[in-house]
Amino acid sequence: MPVFHRERLRVFVDSPVFQRAVIAVIALNGIALGLETSPELADRHATAFLVIDRVILAVFVVEILLRIVAHGKAFFRDPWSWFDLVIVAVALVPASESLSILRLFRFLRVLRLISVVPGMRRVVSALFAAIPGLASAVVLLLLSLYTASVIGEQLFREAAPQYFGDLGKSLFTMFTVLTVENWPQVAEDVMAKEPLAWIFFATFIVITAFFVLNLLIGVIVSAMEAEVNAQRWKEDQELELEQHTAVMNEIRALSEKVDRLAAGPPVPVERPRSVTGRAHARYVRTYTWGRGGLLRRRPPYKPRADARR
Repeated sequence: MPVFHRERLRVFVDSPVFQRAVIAVIALNGIALGLETSPELADRHATAFLVIDRVILAVFVVEILLRIVAHGKAFFRDPWSWFDLVIVAVALVPASESLSILRLFRFLRVLRLISVVPGMRRVVSALFAAIPGLASAVVLLLLSLYTASVIGEQLFREAAPQYFGDLGKSLFTMFTVLTVENWPQVAEDVMAKEPLAWIFFATFIVITAFFVLNLLIGVIVSAMEAEVNAQRWKEDQELELEQHTAVMNEIRALSEKVDRLAAGPPVPVERPRSVTGRAHARYVRTYTWGRGGLLRRRPPYKPRADARR
């Protein structure tokens, strides 16, 4: 495909109108898949759901092909493009009885909203970027959970064997307390025989739910802020590149115009005669265009004798 047509296709594919149309198709696909989960609707409108599914899949295939043609090799350098390509490719595999599990992958098409909507894509990218920082915080959380489970199993094994009978039960109980769901019931059952157990539970909740979990949230927020700043920097660089290209194109056009003027015929320039009829100057100069569009002066000459009075 010629470069001019590919550039026009790239502008069309990256335009907000095209992106909104793709988002609308994905949303329609999600609604159709949700309605299809109803057995009554699926039996009554089976043909309609099949036609909608085929049409939406055809739209996705055409969209992927347009993006490949428009962006060329750059399409395969984008991880989100591979994400879209894999989802559409899996949807194209015929779902026979032996491959009935592939029908479930149709619901993955809704996840394409992540790659199409810039805000959602930025959030997911920030989560992946935060993984190295989250690793330390997660290890700290697991150590706190394991330490509290061992202590609780040693302290409350006899008082509440249903919660702290062994290490497995103790880990599950402390994880429930960590989520701050139904922990008052656990604390009341233990405190019925161990009145001072509230100190253990209160200390664990303060350390994990307030400190460690907030540390995890802080790492994620920092990663999102870094991702937003990187995206803004990228947009500023692209805008600066566009402005630089526009200025260079204008300079190139002006240079070509000057070259055309330089190649034109000589332009004579003479001074007018005075009111008395005498020559205004002792000699007349004639200028011609030189290289680069500059005026070049020819050697001066004296006027003829009959022109004098």
